[in-house]
Amino acid sequence: MKFRPCIDLHNGQVKQIVGSTLKDISDTTSEKAETVMPAENFATDRPAADFAKLYERDQLTGGHVIKLGPGNDEAAKAALAAYPQGLQIGGGITDANAKEWLDAGASHVIVTSHVFQNGQINYDRLEQLVSIVGKERLVLDLSCRRQPNDPDGPYFVVTDRWQKYTDLPVNETTLQKLAVYCDEFLVHGVEVEGKRCGILQDLVLLLGQHSPVPVTYAGGVRSEEDMDRVLALGNGKVDLTIGSALDCFGGDLKYDDVVAWHKKQNAD
Repeated sequence: MKFRPCIDLHNGQVKQIVGSTLKDISDTTSEKAETVMPAENFATDRPAADFAKLYERDQLTGGHVIKLGPGNDEAAKAALAAYPQGLQIGGGITDANAKEWLDAGASHVIVTSHVFQNGQINYDRLEQLVSIVGKERLVLDLSCRRQPNDPDGPYFVVTDRWQKYTDLPVNETTLQKLAVYCDEFLVHGVEVEGKRCGILQDLVLLLGQHSPVPVTYAGGVRSEEDMDRVLALGNGKVDLTIGSALDCFGGDLKYDDVVAWHKKQNAD
Protein backbone atom coordinates (compact mmCIF):
# COMPACT_ATOMS: atom_id res chain seq x y z
CA MET A 1 0.00 0.00 0.00
CA LYS A 2 1.26 3.43 -0.95
CA PHE A 3 0.55 7.01 0.00
CA ARG A 4 -0.22 8.89 -3.20
CA PRO A 5 0.20 12.68 -2.90
CA CYS A 6 -2.00 15.23 -4.65
CA ILE A 7 -2.00 18.74 -6.05
CA ASP A 8 -5.52 20.11 -6.52
CA LEU A 9 -5.75 23.27 -8.63
CA HIS A 10 -8.63 25.76 -8.70
CA ASN A 11 -8.36 29.07 -10.55
CA GLY A 12 -4.62 28.51 -10.87
CA GLN A 13 -4.02 28.09 -7.13
CA VAL A 14 -3.21 25.05 -5.05
CA LYS A 15 -6.31 24.49 -2.92
CA GLN A 16 -8.12 21.89 -0.88
CA ILE A 17 -11.86 21.96 -1.56
CA VAL A 18 -14.87 20.19 -0.10
CA GLY A 19 -15.67 18.02 -3.11
CA SER A 20 -19.44 17.98 -2.75
CA THR A 21 -19.57 21.80 -2.93
CA LEU A 22 -18.13 22.12 -6.45
CA LYS A 23 -20.67 23.80 -8.73
CA ASP A 24 -20.72 25.15 -12.28
CA ILE A 25 -22.14 28.64 -12.61
CA SER A 26 -24.16 27.47 -15.61
CA ASP A 27 -25.96 24.98 -13.36
CA THR A 28 -27.38 27.63 -11.07
CA THR A 29 -30.77 29.26 -11.48
CA SER A 30 -31.26 32.96 -12.08
CA GLU A 31 -32.55 33.38 -8.53
CA LYS A 32 -29.19 32.32 -7.11
CA ALA A 33 -25.93 34.25 -7.00
CA GLU A 34 -24.10 34.53 -10.30
CA THR A 35 -20.92 33.08 -8.83
CA VAL A 36 -20.94 29.95 -6.70
CA MET A 37 -17.65 29.40 -4.88
CA PRO A 38 -16.87 25.96 -3.48
CA ALA A 39 -16.12 25.57 0.20
CA GLU A 40 -12.35 25.82 0.65
CA ASN A 41 -10.33 24.19 3.39
CA PHE A 42 -7.07 25.65 2.18
CA ALA A 43 -5.59 27.93 -0.46
CA THR A 44 -2.03 29.07 -1.00
CA ASP A 45 0.04 31.21 -3.34
CA ARG A 46 2.83 28.66 -3.07
CA PRO A 47 3.43 27.37 -6.62
CA ALA A 48 2.19 23.92 -7.58
CA ALA A 49 5.72 23.12 -8.75
CA ASP A 50 6.98 23.46 -5.16
CA PHE A 51 4.69 20.66 -4.04
CA ALA A 52 5.81 18.53 -7.00
CA LYS A 53 9.45 19.03 -5.98
CA LEU A 54 8.56 18.02 -2.41
CA TYR A 55 7.00 14.78 -3.64
CA GLU A 56 10.00 14.07 -5.84
CA ARG A 57 12.35 14.67 -2.89
CA ASP A 58 10.43 12.11 -0.85
CA GLN A 59 10.31 9.62 -3.74
CA LEU A 60 6.52 9.50 -3.76
CA THR A 61 5.21 8.13 -7.05
CA GLY A 62 1.77 7.82 -8.59
CA GLY A 63 0.37 11.04 -7.15
CA HIS A 64 -1.96 13.25 -9.13
CA VAL A 65 -2.55 16.80 -10.26
CA ILE A 66 -6.26 17.57 -10.62
CA LYS A 67 -7.48 20.63 -12.52
CA LEU A 68 -10.78 21.70 -10.98
CA GLY A 69 -12.19 23.78 -13.80
CA PRO A 70 -10.50 26.27 -16.17
CA GLY A 71 -7.48 28.45 -15.53
CA ASN A 72 -5.19 25.72 -14.26
CA ASP A 73 -3.15 24.61 -17.26
CA GLU A 74 -0.10 26.76 -16.57
CA ALA A 75 0.21 25.65 -12.95
CA ALA A 76 -0.39 22.02 -13.91
CA LYS A 77 2.30 22.05 -16.58
CA ALA A 78 4.74 23.65 -14.14
CA ALA A 79 4.10 20.86 -11.64
CA LEU A 80 4.59 18.16 -14.26
CA ALA A 81 7.81 19.80 -15.45
CA ALA A 82 9.10 19.89 -11.87
CA TYR A 83 8.57 16.14 -11.42
CA PRO A 84 8.57 14.49 -14.87
CA GLN A 85 6.86 11.08 -14.95
CA GLY A 86 6.17 11.34 -11.23
CA LEU A 87 2.60 12.64 -11.37
CA GLN A 88 -0.65 11.84 -13.13
CA ILE A 89 -2.92 14.57 -14.54
CA GLY A 90 -6.72 14.81 -14.48
CA GLY A 91 -9.41 17.37 -15.17
CA GLY A 92 -10.72 18.09 -18.65
CA ILE A 93 -8.71 15.30 -20.30
CA THR A 94 -10.02 14.21 -23.71
CA ASP A 95 -8.74 12.25 -26.69
CA ALA A 96 -7.82 15.61 -28.24
CA ASN A 97 -5.43 16.73 -25.48
CA ALA A 98 -4.35 13.54 -23.68
CA LYS A 99 -1.11 13.14 -25.63
CA GLU A 100 -0.23 16.80 -25.00
CA TRP A 101 -0.38 16.18 -21.25
CA LEU A 102 1.74 13.06 -21.50
CA ASP A 103 4.28 15.03 -23.54
CA ALA A 104 4.21 17.68 -20.79
CA GLY A 105 5.54 15.12 -18.32
CA ALA A 106 2.54 13.28 -16.89
CA SER A 107 3.02 9.58 -16.25
CA HIS A 108 -0.70 8.92 -16.83
CA VAL A 109 -3.85 10.79 -17.80
CA ILE A 110 -6.91 10.50 -15.55
CA VAL A 111 -10.28 10.48 -17.29
CA THR A 112 -13.95 10.39 -16.33
CA SER A 113 -16.33 12.83 -17.98
CA HIS A 114 -14.98 12.40 -21.52
CA VAL A 115 -15.91 8.71 -21.66
CA PHE A 116 -19.46 9.17 -20.36
CA GLN A 117 -22.47 10.19 -22.41
CA ASN A 118 -26.03 10.39 -21.13
CA GLY A 119 -25.04 8.58 -17.96
CA GLN A 120 -23.45 5.64 -19.75
CA ILE A 121 -19.91 4.67 -20.71
CA ASN A 122 -19.20 5.59 -24.32
CA TYR A 123 -16.99 2.66 -25.28
CA ASP A 124 -16.09 4.19 -28.65
CA ARG A 125 -14.56 7.17 -26.85
CA LEU A 126 -12.87 4.93 -24.31
CA GLU A 127 -11.34 2.71 -26.98
CA GLN A 128 -10.21 5.75 -28.95
CA LEU A 129 -8.48 7.10 -25.86
CA VAL A 130 -6.77 3.76 -25.25
CA SER A 131 -5.57 3.71 -28.86
CA ILE A 132 -3.98 7.15 -28.39
CA VAL A 133 -2.30 6.85 -24.99
CA GLY A 134 -2.22 3.10 -24.36
CA LYS A 135 -3.87 1.16 -21.54
CA GLU A 136 -0.69 1.43 -19.48
CA ARG A 137 -0.95 5.24 -19.28
CA LEU A 138 -4.66 5.59 -18.60
CA VAL A 139 -6.32 5.96 -15.19
CA LEU A 140 -10.10 5.82 -14.99
CA ASP A 141 -11.58 8.06 -12.32
CA LEU A 142 -14.54 6.27 -10.77
CA SER A 143 -15.19 8.88 -8.08
CA CYS A 144 -18.61 8.21 -6.68
CA ARG A 145 -21.42 9.04 -4.29
CA ARG A 146 -24.72 7.56 -3.21
CA GLN A 147 -28.03 8.89 -4.45
CA PRO A 148 -29.44 11.45 -1.97
CA ASN A 149 -32.67 9.46 -1.63
CA ASP A 150 -30.83 6.18 -1.02
CA PRO A 151 -28.16 6.78 1.65
CA ASP A 152 -27.55 3.06 2.13
CA GLY A 153 -27.63 2.15 -1.55
CA PRO A 154 -24.86 1.60 -4.09
CA TYR A 155 -22.25 4.16 -5.05
CA PHE A 156 -22.62 5.64 -8.53
CA VAL A 157 -19.88 7.24 -10.61
CA VAL A 158 -20.25 11.03 -10.82
CA THR A 159 -18.80 13.24 -13.55
CA ASP A 160 -18.38 16.93 -14.42
CA ARG A 161 -16.62 17.94 -11.21
CA TRP A 162 -18.71 15.38 -9.31
CA GLN A 163 -22.01 17.11 -10.07
CA LYS A 164 -23.68 14.68 -12.48
CA TYR A 165 -24.71 11.18 -11.55
CA THR A 166 -24.17 8.44 -14.09
CA ASP A 167 -26.03 5.13 -14.23
CA LEU A 168 -22.81 3.23 -13.51
CA PRO A 169 -22.55 1.65 -10.05
CA VAL A 170 -19.15 1.02 -8.51
CA ASN A 171 -19.26 -2.73 -7.96
CA GLU A 172 -17.42 -5.92 -8.85
CA THR A 173 -18.89 -6.09 -12.37
CA THR A 174 -17.93 -2.52 -13.22
CA LEU A 175 -14.40 -2.88 -11.86
CA GLN A 176 -13.80 -6.13 -13.73
CA LYS A 177 -15.18 -4.78 -17.00
CA LEU A 178 -13.31 -1.47 -17.01
CA ALA A 179 -9.99 -2.86 -15.78
CA VAL A 180 -9.23 -4.18 -19.27
CA TYR A 181 -9.04 -0.59 -20.54
CA CYS A 182 -6.82 1.06 -17.93
CA ASP A 183 -3.74 0.77 -15.76
CA GLU A 184 -5.37 2.00 -12.54
CA PHE A 185 -8.52 3.36 -10.93
CA LEU A 186 -8.81 6.54 -8.89
CA VAL A 187 -11.82 6.73 -6.57
CA HIS A 188 -12.81 9.75 -4.49
CA GLY A 189 -15.51 9.19 -1.92
CA VAL A 190 -17.20 12.46 -2.87
CA GLU A 191 -19.48 12.83 0.15
CA VAL A 192 -16.53 12.83 2.57
CA GLU A 193 -13.92 14.40 0.28
CA GLY A 194 -12.31 17.35 2.06
CA LYS A 195 -14.37 16.91 5.24
CA ARG A 196 -11.87 15.04 7.43
CA CYS A 197 -14.73 13.03 8.88
CA GLY A 198 -13.44 9.50 8.40
CA ILE A 199 -13.24 7.18 5.41
CA LEU A 200 -16.04 5.36 3.59
CA GLN A 201 -15.18 1.95 4.99
CA ASP A 202 -17.58 -0.03 2.81
CA LEU A 203 -16.18 1.59 -0.34
CA VAL A 204 -12.57 0.82 0.64
CA LEU A 205 -13.57 -2.78 1.42
CA LEU A 206 -15.26 -3.12 -1.98
CA LEU A 207 -12.22 -1.74 -3.83
CA GLY A 208 -9.85 -4.02 -1.95
CA GLN A 209 -11.94 -7.09 -2.67
CA HIS A 210 -12.79 -6.51 -6.32
CA SER A 211 -10.37 -4.21 -8.17
CA PRO A 212 -8.17 -6.26 -10.54
CA VAL A 213 -5.81 -3.31 -11.09
CA PRO A 214 -4.12 -0.85 -8.71
CA VAL A 215 -6.65 1.51 -7.14
CA THR A 216 -6.29 4.68 -5.11
CA TYR A 217 -8.91 5.84 -2.63
CA ALA A 218 -9.32 9.44 -1.48
CA GLY A 219 -11.77 10.98 0.95
CA GLY A 220 -12.23 11.69 4.65
CA VAL A 221 -8.85 10.68 6.05
CA ARG A 222 -8.12 12.58 9.27
CA SER A 223 -5.56 10.51 11.19
CA GLU A 224 -3.01 7.75 11.09
CA GLU A 225 -5.73 5.47 12.45
CA ASP A 226 -7.69 6.08 9.25
CA MET A 227 -4.59 5.19 7.24
CA ASP A 228 -4.26 1.94 9.17
CA ARG A 229 -7.96 1.28 8.58
CA VAL A 230 -7.55 1.64 4.80
CA LEU A 231 -4.57 -0.71 4.96
CA ALA A 232 -6.62 -3.34 6.82
CA LEU A 233 -9.92 -3.00 4.93
CA GLY A 234 -8.20 -2.84 1.56
CA ASN A 235 -5.98 -5.81 2.43
CA GLY A 236 -2.94 -3.75 1.44
CA LYS A 237 -4.21 -3.40 -2.13
CA VAL A 238 -5.82 0.06 -1.91
CA ASP A 239 -3.48 3.04 -2.11
CA LEU A 240 -4.40 6.24 -0.34
CA THR A 241 -4.48 9.94 -1.14
CA ILE A 242 -4.67 12.48 1.68
CA GLY A 243 -5.33 16.17 1.10
CA SER A 244 -7.00 18.52 3.58
CA ALA A 245 -5.84 16.62 6.66
CA LEU A 246 -2.13 17.21 5.92
CA ASP A 247 -0.34 20.05 7.67
CA CYS A 248 1.08 21.24 4.32
CA PHE A 249 -2.56 21.87 3.32
CA GLY A 250 -3.63 23.42 6.61
CA GLY A 251 -4.55 20.25 8.49
CA ASP A 252 -3.28 18.55 11.65
CA LEU A 253 -1.76 15.38 10.18
CA LYS A 254 1.97 15.86 9.70
CA TYR A 255 3.09 15.30 6.12
CA ASP A 256 6.45 13.99 7.33
CA ASP A 257 4.70 11.41 9.52
CA VAL A 258 2.63 10.22 6.57
CA VAL A 259 5.76 9.87 4.44
CA ALA A 260 7.42 7.89 7.26
CA TRP A 261 4.31 5.65 7.49
CA HIS A 262 4.43 5.12 3.71
CA LYS A 263 8.11 4.19 3.79
CA LYS A 264 7.53 1.75 6.63
CA GLN A 265 4.77 0.02 4.65
CA ASN A 266 6.96 -0.23 1.56
CA ALA A 267 10.26 -1.20 3.17
CA ASP A 268 11.99 -4.09 1.46
